[in-house]
Amino acid sequence: MAKITINGKEYDIEKLPKEAIDLISSIRFVDAEVQKLQNQIKIHLAARALYMQQLQNLLDKLPVGSDEKIKFS
Repeated sequence: MAKITINGKEYDIEKLPKEAIDLISSIRFVDAEVQKLQNQIKIHLAARALYMQQLQNLLDKLPVGSDEKIKFS
């Protein structure tokens, strides 16, 4: 028998009403989607950090007080 613990209380899933089972399925789906989004955020933050480092490396090569324009393509 499959069991689920909610707020510290254990339930036998097979004995729950269909509405409760449907809600559990919806919660699991949403949890999976949230995890995907959190993973995407991590990827985007890592990319941003890399871009910032590349920008800093470029800026470090410019003379101090340079009026040189940086071209972004």
